[in-house]
Amino acid sequence: MSEMITADLVDLDLSAESKEAAARALAERMVAKGRVTDLDGFLADVAAREAQMPTGLDGGIGIPHCRSEYVTEPTLAFGRSSAGIDFGAADGPADLIFLIAAPAGADDAHLTILSSLARQLMNAEFTDALRGVSDAETAAALVRGDVTPAEAAEGAAASGAGAEKDTAAAPTAASAGAAAGSTSPETPEAEVTEARPFRIVAVTSCPTGIAHTYMAAESLENAGREAGVEVTVETQGSAGFTRLDPAVIAAADGVVFAHDVPVREKDRFAGKPTVDVGVKAGINRPAELISEVRAKAERGEKTAPAGAATTPVERAGDSTEGYGTKLRKWLMSGVSYMVPFVAAGGLLIALGFAIGGWTVNKAPSVMDHFVWTQSDSWGALLFQIGGMAFNFLIPVLAGYIAYGMADRPGLVPGFVGGAISLSINAGFLGGLAAGLIAGGVVLAIQRVHIPAAMRGIMPVVVIPLISSAVVGFLMFVVIGKPIAAAQKGMTDWLNGLTGTNAVLLGALLGLMMCFDLGGPVNKVAYTFATAGIAVAGPSDSAMKIMAAVMAAGMVPPLAMALATTVRGKLFTPAERENGKAAWVLGASFITEGAIPFAAADPLRVIPSAMAGGAVTGALSMMFDATLRAPHGGIFVVPLIGNPFLYLLAIAAGVCVSTALVVVLKGTRKPAQGTPAAGSAEGAAAGEKGSEQPVAA
Repeated sequence: MSEMITADLVDLDLSAESKEAAARALAERMVAKGRVTDLDGFLADVAAREAQMPTGLDGGIGIPHCRSEYVTEPTLAFGRSSAGIDFGAADGPADLIFLIAAPAGADDAHLTILSSLARQLMNAEFTDALRGVSDAETAAALVRGDVTPAEAAEGAAASGAGAEKDTAAAPTAASAGAAAGSTSPETPEAEVTEARPFRIVAVTSCPTGIAHTYMAAESLENAGREAGVEVTVETQGSAGFTRLDPAVIAAADGVVFAHDVPVREKDRFAGKPTVDVGVKAGINRPAELISEVRAKAERGEKTAPAGAATTPVERAGDSTEGYGTKLRKWLMSGVSYMVPFVAAGGLLIALGFAIGGWTVNKAPSVMDHFVWTQSDSWGALLFQIGGMAFNFLIPVLAGYIAYGMADRPGLVPGFVGGAISLSINAGFLGGLAAGLIAGGVVLAIQRVHIPAAMRGIMPVVVIPLISSAVVGFLMFVVIGKPIAAAQKGMTDWLNGLTGTNAVLLGALLGLMMCFDLGGPVNKVAYTFATAGIAVAGPSDSAMKIMAAVMAAGMVPPLAMALATTVRGKLFTPAERENGKAAWVLGASFITEGAIPFAAADPLRVIPSAMAGGAVTGALSMMFDATLRAPHGGIFVVPLIGNPFLYLLAIAAGVCVSTALVVVLKGTRKPAQGTPAAGSAEGAAAGEKGSEQPVAA
């Protein structure tokens, strides 16, 4: 990070009182250095990232960050606050704030900055040195790695700004050397003993694959050194991962998985004592995990050997999970992979209609007829590309349901079954059935005892061959026709919905969209709607359902944004900041923008959101609004039938939700002798009474 931070990008007396003000103060330094071209645009990107998930970390640290088109080169700014600033960490405000900026396309650079910084932040000597450093130049050099924490502490002591014992320099240098060596396949021993030390291999990963992934790795490595245990970590981040040397895995005495997403190629670690936890456990209690895996090794507990018939859900999750929970995970796996095809294909089809007119679905292939200067040709091109993307929906859904059940061997029969479902008009229901059948068939084959000589060809020849044949037979001959009939019956029923029935369906879909704000129930309603328009000429009723679903999904974040605007004193400062970003998220049909509010106060926020969503869904159906695009929010209003009434339905739902949440929050009674919990005074009192930032 030699050029990413300089003294000009350091503020050791940051006076900001909110995370927004802190980001602005540090971003202004980036603008002055020419690293950011548009201050407000960049801060909007920072706020949008913050709205997705708070960037506060335990230990008094805040790391606001984003990729932005307004950043000219990867940059890091550092600020130190004496009062502390709330970045949403569980243990209180942050006094060390790092603003990380990367150009929009610089993924590798962005991840490099974050991962390197995250590892350093797990070193108490590093953070203590930052709290004690007396000048900006030394602080920048410390973050860059040009000086060690011991050297920074000596400089602070020499200037009278901090006092650390000279005897601390030797252990610090040793720790720094151990940390430098932790990136090699073999971690050095913490103590020289006659017996070989206990060896652990670990994998860390988190949903974003950035900060927590690397913090957990560093935390485990540090705890291993303190316990005299060799710990070698494989970080599976967003930029991919470098596999541990098979020899290191083979020599390991135990395994630790600290992850929030499935571990990739998990079979490499099979047959060893294993501790399987979430990534935060790897950060917060690494010593306990090391002790637990050592205890399992002493008792002789081991996981099943590679090739045993366990599903990815069973291997990655809690073994006590019921099959209802596992079924939900399998289905959500398929839906999550399908949604990008829905968004891309649906928007391309919608744009094709907008540019080429409503008869664009009857245009000849653009391979045979394409005129560069005619808008009809461009409309037909977009429509036909979108149609190709839509053709993948059912195969992808089925393939990744099977993948969720049986890992990679499930992909081939899943895709084959999904393609058959598409060809026999079994639609969405057929895709669900094909995926579950494919996964079940593969699991059944894997339970058969196979001679060792044949195991090498099982995953590439035998399993794909047998499973595809079985799934194809069942879909074509046994269950395909009944499912296709059921799909047709459901389609006919939807086409026949009018009047009260249509309004009730709209209200039900609105309730589902707002129940868990992007969770499984929300996804069921969304998938139901998108399946209806996943044809070249969707029916009028299918387009009405799509309109009702998108309208209802926009309500929760917009309502929370409006509520924080009209009655801000009922919300905490952090919620008021989230409210600003919720305007954009709601307008873009990102229902998850309301999650921070629901997480803080679910009993008031979720019922309010559901009421507004039901009103919007019902009104959208009543107004006969239609929508061909599966996503886009207000940005696809030109593609909506009856757009004025459609926006009116959204506005009505937002007003209902806003009024309810304001009334419900206003009825909270403050504890005797304390300010109201929702007031600014109450929020301040709560912050003062909670855990304070880590002192220097």
